[in-house]
Amino acid sequence: MDKQLGQIGIIGNGSWGTALAKILTDNGKTIHWWIRNEEAITYLKNRNHNPHYLTSVRFMPDTILPTSNLTEMLAACDTVIVAVPSAYAQKVIEQVDKTLWQNKNIISAIKGILPDSNVLLNDYLTAKLNYPLERYVSIMGPCHAEEVAEERLSYLTFSGLCDKLTCSASAAFNNVYINTLCNHDIWGAQFAAVLKNIFAVGAGIAHSLGYGDNFLSVYITNCYREMYHFLQDHFEKVHPSNEHPDFHTSAYLGDLLVTCYSLHSRNRTFGAMIGKGYSVKAAMLEMNMVAEGYYAARGMQSISKEFSIPIPIATMIYQVLWENLNPSDGFRKLEQLLS
Repeated sequence: MDKQLGQIGIIGNGSWGTALAKILTDNGKTIHWWIRNEEAITYLKNRNHNPHYLTSVRFMPDTILPTSNLTEMLAACDTVIVAVPSAYAQKVIEQVDKTLWQNKNIISAIKGILPDSNVLLNDYLTAKLNYPLERYVSIMGPCHAEEVAEERLSYLTFSGLCDKLTCSASAAFNNVYINTLCNHDIWGAQFAAVLKNIFAVGAGIAHSLGYGDNFLSVYITNCYREMYHFLQDHFEKVHPSNEHPDFHTSAYLGDLLVTCYSLHSRNRTFGAMIGKGYSVKAAMLEMNMVAEGYYAARGMQSISKEFSIPIPIATMIYQVLWENLNPSDGFRKLEQLLS
């Protein structure tokens, strides 16, 4: 057992949580796994795989300790990986006594902002629980869960202020099909992940509206420029530290590209359904998964207004998703802004 990480727990059994569980158990770790649904726990114990997500992934029975009791799981763990959708994260954290989180290493696998408070998970923990930021690490991509299940080579970026903890987390995930790297870029990497999900929704909409690869390449170039300006030009507003964004890592452009182009991307899929005329509710029901870009669009709009940071592409997508702007009208206006 890694002395720095100790006993490891995962919160969430969606596709990303299941992929992270696979990586860790493949690396010889035994994990405590909080799963809300008792039926899923029973199925996992009896059949050794998740009944709903990444069903091809098989777990050795002695490598997983699934439970629906969050209090017991937290009491047993030294390091907790939060892998639920951002829309549910705050409710999960608040359902147990806040003292249970105080002495834990928290690794965030959330690529979104908390919609109830419009902040990143680390900022919520600091403000509400007085959580020490040195014990926080974020995991960012590009890394689709489906390709992890197939053991196709993927890359993960670990960002944290404590080098020892960040490197220990990175080492725990590194193997023949996962390459890892470390930096201090907590805020930049996470905001980049939030923005790329919004932009990927737009990429899906554009595809369904009949735009081709030529347009999409220009669209993504402008999305990256918007991401860069948000994080670089307004650094002091959104980065409460001296750690500047590390734009040269794959967590920026790489994650943006794969989320906009890949058929595995739930945000792109969600956007494609919106572009075909689905309502937001109908698209979510059809997917049976949460598209982080939907909630992120509203959250980033709030942050944009609060700090007077222009994000015109993300704003247009917000208007389509939340203000019933016709997608065709929105993209016709966007055509004139791209360069």
